[in-house]
Order: sequence, then C-alpha cells, then structure tokens
Amino acid sequence: MGRKIRMAIAGLGFGAEFIPIYQDHPHTEMVAICQRNEKKLNEIGDHFGIAKRYTSFEELLADDEVDAVHINTPIPDHAAQSIAALKAGKHVACTVPMATTIEECLAIVAAQKASGRTYMMMETAVYTREFLYVKELVESGKLGRIQFLRGCHQQEMAGWPGYWEGLPPMHYATHAVSPLLALSGKEAGSVACFGSGRIEERLASKYGSQFAVESALFRLRDSEVAMEVTRSLFETSREYVESFDVYGDKMSFEWQRLEAEEPIVFKGEEGNRVRIPDFAHLLPEPIRKYTTEGVYDHAGNTHLSFKQGSGHGGSHPHLAHEFVMSIVEGRRPFPDAITSANWTCAGICAHESAMRGGAHVDIPRFG
Repeated sequence: MGRKIRMAIAGLGFGAEFIPIYQDHPHTEMVAICQRNEKKLNEIGDHFGIAKRYTSFEELLADDEVDAVHINTPIPDHAAQSIAALKAGKHVACTVPMATTIEECLAIVAAQKASGRTYMMMETAVYTREFLYVKELVESGKLGRIQFLRGCHQQEMAGWPGYWEGLPPMHYATHAVSPLLALSGKEAGSVACFGSGRIEERLASKYGSQFAVESALFRLRDSEVAMEVTRSLFETSREYVESFDVYGDKMSFEWQRLEAEEPIVFKGEEGNRVRIPDFAHLLPEPIRKYTTEGVYDHAGNTHLSFKQGSGHGGSHPHLAHEFVMSIVEGRRPFPDAITSANWTCAGICAHESAMRGGAHVDIPRFG
C-alpha cells in the first residue's frame, strides 16, 4: 500500500505500551485511541500527542481514517470487538487470548475470511528473545529432531481486575502453549488434562472451577511429538514464570528456574548456561530501542504486565512489526486467525478435559 497504515489502539493499560512503537514505525501513523475512562483517555492522548480520542469502540470503528485496530481490552471483550472490527473493514491485532469459547474462535475465523482483512493474535511468547534464539537453533538444524516440549505459565493474579478472579488456569494458556506449537510447526490435536489442588470458594464460584493448577498432555496433529503444559493463577506459591523447554536429539533448551538466572543448553548430558542475545537487528532502526525499554510512561509508571516477565522478552516491537508488515506485504501474519484459534482452543479444550476428570478431548480444526 502506498501510504502509511493508520493505526488505532483500544484499551490503554497494557495497550499504551504500543503507542510509541506505531508512532515510530516507518509504515504506520498513530491516529486514534479508545478508552472508556475519559480522564485516562485524555491523559494518554496528551502524553503522546494523539488528537483523535474515543470513549466508544463503535464510534472508533465508524472512523474512515482508521485502517487497523489493535485491541487491548479485557478478555471478555476480545471476540465481539474483533468480529465487529473485521466487519467494519479494519485490520485487527488483538491481545491474548483470541476468545473464551470454541464458538467465538470459529466466528472470528469466519469473520476474517469474509472480510479479507488481516487478523493477528498478539502473542508475546513467540516473539521473545528466548523464543527467537531457540527458533534459530531449530531452523539451523543444531537442535535436531524435536522429541518433546514442555511449557509453563504460573502467575499470581490476586488483585487484578474482577473478571480474572477464579479464571480457570487453562482458559488463558496461550503463553505456555504457543511457543511449543510454533517451534514444532504443528497444531495441537488432542489433550488430556488434570486439575490439581483447590482455590477458595469465593474464587471457585466465579467460573465453577476449583482447580489451583491444571496440567495437560497434548498430542500434536500429524506428529509423533507430545507436549506438556502446566498453568496456575491463584494460591500456588511460585515466582512468575512464562517458560518453555525443548528437547531435541542433538541439543535441548531448558528455561531457568529463577528469573535472575540464565537458561541452559544441553549437548548430550553436558549442560551450560547461555546468555540470550537481543534480536533488535531484525527490526527497522526506529523501533529497535523498544526491545529493551518500557514505553508506557518514561516517568517510571510502567504497567504491571511489562514489569512481570522482563517486559515480555522484548517482544512488543516484533509483534507490531509483524502485524504491520503482513498488511504491507499482503500476506498472512504469524499467528494468523486459524493458528490463533488453535493456540487458544488448546487451553479451552484442556480445561474441558480437566473438568471431565482427564478425559481425552479432540481440538477442532479451523482451516
């Protein structure tokens, strides 16, 4: 396309992290922001110099000067807002997860196909520096044949917004699931998952799920490889971790146990800690700096989601760049709607399995 892509962002908590990235990207201009809280909307608009401001998502979609919408609103709004934006002719980037039900994922895939617009789930875990490092090991052949994968996302969500309270662990499993599926190049095909422990009744009653931890074993579609994923959100003592382990026949990669440590690469039985390089060189020069610094508020008022997990491993500018370039180049983004649906429904089906005592559950095909 000849002119710059005109971007809007809806949801300005975590979403504000992306404003300067789009302002500095050579193929985009940041034209509008949307936030229900007018006071906060104006604070952010004044801070970043954005004139167009909406308290209504519907009014934002009616703006013909907006080409693409990056959605960073609460989880329950993702599906309806993504579908509405696609139907309005906008390209859509949406934070994780894609939706909360299989039916919603099917509807987003259908809306994307009907609209011909781009849809990308903005999954940070497949653009972190750790992921990009292991991706190079896989693609170069150094790691060899993948034999097994393991992912873990443990986080204490006490004090987060009300809809988080009591959320079943696997309903938001994309951070643990996606790097494994992306490195394998496969879809999740089926799952058996067990719930463990219990959370207090005040939390359990919100979604009808008592489990403190859910741990799943997935079979990958059209593959002899399996993967294991563990997830917890409440009342389970553990430092925050979004980790993945990959075991190959030549090399293996294991995430560190503590955030302050370095990961380990094994060759045979010998393991050595490695310092993961940054991958800013893959990006246009104007946005390279955003792999190593927060952008939400240079006064130090960084959003909690950036503090935890070391700023999502420098992934934010990589995500924005992939979304933008997929539009510019007229190709599917990674992950596209079909892949995003598989990654999201892997967790939804895992929770279904846990609620059925570990029963085998097939994960739907979306394309």
